[in-house]
Amino acid sequence: MRQITKESVNAFLNRQAFNKSNTSVSNLNGKYYLSLFGNIIAVLHPDNTLMITNAGWESNTTKERLNALPNVNICQKNFAWYLNGIEWGGDWVEINNLNK
Repeated sequence: MRQITKESVNAFLNRQAFNKSNTSVSNLNGKYYLSLFGNIIAVLHPDNTLMITNAGWESNTTKERLNALPNVNICQKNFAWYLNGIEWGGDWVEINNLNK
């Protein structure tokens, strides 16, 4: 895992602003947004609900950033992405509530 992935996900989960190279974490109205190349790929809500998307980009970098999040396991087989063992088209999905 790249250092930027570790740093950005750590900032995201700890609700801290972050901006380095192609990755940023920002706060708007209590929600934290993890962005890659300006595309939001994860949202952490005030109640600790985590939502993710690939924002239409099935890149290795997108996959790496998302895989660094808790309870996210994305793999690829025959050009299809699988999220936690289920084929996933990249649309917004709730992963879990991090309090549970």
